[in-house]
Amino acid sequence: MLEHTFEYVNPRLRPVPRIPGTVSGRGTIGRVTSRPVEEQRLRDLARLRRVRDRIDRDYTQPLDVEALARGVHMSAGHLSREFRRAYGESPYSYLMTRRIERAMALLRRGDLSVTEVCFAVGCSSLGTFSTRFTELVGMPPSAYRDRTAPAAAEMPSCEAKKVTRPIRNREAARPEPHLT
Repeated sequence: MLEHTFEYVNPRLRPVPRIPGTVSGRGTIGRVTSRPVEEQRLRDLARLRRVRDRIDRDYTQPLDVEALARGVHMSAGHLSREFRRAYGESPYSYLMTRRIERAMALLRRGDLSVTEVCFAVGCSSLGTFSTRFTELVGMPPSAYRDRTAPAAAEMPSCEAKKVTRPIRNREAARPEPHLT
């Protein structure tokens, strides 16, 4: 005859029967324990949306992963892992993409220097800004300004933003190697 013992998986739920010698734990009982896991996942997604919204809103401010994580009561490591899982890139990478998108718009206007644009979008280092800009856009910020300012003057800003959206190196089409 089997002995049954009970363990509480979650204090808000009813006790779960446990047969000695079997594996117990999160997700092993099925419906009873998967519900809190799904609820936690939805709460995490809501917090990740708040982080993404904060980055979109405050991209000019000095933001770091620790500050973003504190704002949603998560650890920095957990925030980075979950953000990457949900959005395909780290919070820092997402922040830099937003900054570069805004920098592209400012450079298309043509009335600001690269240094002014760098500080206007929240970057504190011109070298880091230029390197990141070149990685995402494929050309240095000064060359981008020189090439796009005349053409963008005639194009509506909504179209210019769509056409000139930065892409990552891994997304960019790679040139085919020439076999000779």
